This record gives sequence, C-alpha cells and structure tokens, in this order.
Amino acid sequence: MKKTYDSWIESEDVFLLDDEAKGALNVLRWAYKEYDDELVYACSFGVEGIVMIDLISQIKSTAKVVFLDTGLHFKETYALIDKVKQLYPQLKIELKKPILTVEEQADEYGAELWARQPDQCCHMRKVIPLRETLSNATAWLSGLRREQSPSRSLTNFVNKDETFQSVKICPLIHWSWTDIWDYVDKHELPYNPLHDQGYPSIGCAPCTIQGDTTTGSRSGRWANQTKTECGLHKKLT
Repeated sequence: MKKTYDSWIESEDVFLLDDEAKGALNVLRWAYKEYDDELVYACSFGVEGIVMIDLISQIKSTAKVVFLDTGLHFKETYALIDKVKQLYPQLKIELKKPILTVEEQADEYGAELWARQPDQCCHMRKVIPLRETLSNATAWLSGLRREQSPSRSLTNFVNKDETFQSVKICPLIHWSWTDIWDYVDKHELPYNPLHDQGYPSIGCAPCTIQGDTTTGSRSGRWANQTKTECGLHKKLT
C-alpha cells in the first residue's frame, strides 16, 4: 500500500467538528486531499449511493466512480445510472464487468449459480472486478452505514481493508435512513423507484426482494439464505 496507516486521522471528533453532514463532507475533503486520483468510489446506486455522489461532487467533480455491473441488475438501476451521468457529467463513472458474461458463467458453472452457490457467484461477479479496479487505486469509498446491519455497526470512517489490501473510507457511518431520505428530498435528487416499492437495499435482481424499510436494512438481500454480504465488506479494522 502506498500510504501508511500512520497517516490516517483516526479521531472521529476531528471529522465531526462543525459538519452538518455528520462528518461526511469533512471525511471526503480529507480523503481527496490525501488520495486525490488514487481514490475510487464503489457505488451500488442505491439511495445511499446517490447521496454519496452528490456529496462527492461538491468536493471533487471529476471523481472516479465504479459500478460493479454483474449483468444481473434491475433495469431501474441501469436507468438511474444514465440519469446520474447526465446530472453529473464530469464524474468518471465506469461500469465494471466481470470476465464472464451471465451466459458464459451458466455454460461453465451451470444455470443460476447465484441460487446454488451465491458466494461463488458474488466472488466472480463483484469481488474480483473490484479487486481489479483497486489494483490501480490506493483507497476506496463506500456508503456503508452503521445502522444497516450488525455486521456494519462497528464500521469506522477510515478502515483497514484486509480483503483488498486497501484503505476503505466510509463517510456515512453516522447517517440514519431518515437522514438519507431527508437529504434526497431537500436536494431533489433522483433515486431508484424500487425504493418506493419496498426495496430498502437493491442489488442483483435474482437475489433481492422487498425488505424492512424502517432503517434501510439489508433484510431483502439473499432472502432465505444465511448470506448477508456479497464479500466486499469483510474484516474491517
């Protein structure tokens, strides 16, 4: 890694000071000053992602944004990405695809791998593509919130990411589901209409159903399975 962990600002108080955005803007200012073009935002284009993009655009209008395009997302998600590209034309938004198409994956591993071996499917279609992206970056941004799930409740602003041997920066950790929607409403931002249909967390279409919309939890992801994460957000310290 190009930056040493000794260079981090570890105190939450520093980031939270005089920031109406619960530290988010201060974290982003620090992150882009520290990493500049070596920082990439991995965006799922859920409602947290829309807030993140709007905040990022205020700090660095030409920021790098990557969407892990598994080929299995809802049509509404792709339509939203097109809207965001028009609204923030300077952002460098990349749709990162896995090596195998959905059809090629079916030929090699069998149809609907996500239903039989979801971890393997996520690894091939999300983890490996992000690893490839981060091979050219020093740090990455994520829209994780502590409120979303028990596994995310200890997430810090700045984290050591063992999965990708990187620095993972999470500006929204103190934001509530209400905070997210208040910001979207105040700034009249576009968002995925599936949120209005009871989908708090939106991923690949075959693996996402309606869920608990009170906190924006991930209850609708990988329903009826023990899986709760795609593999991008593990071992944060």
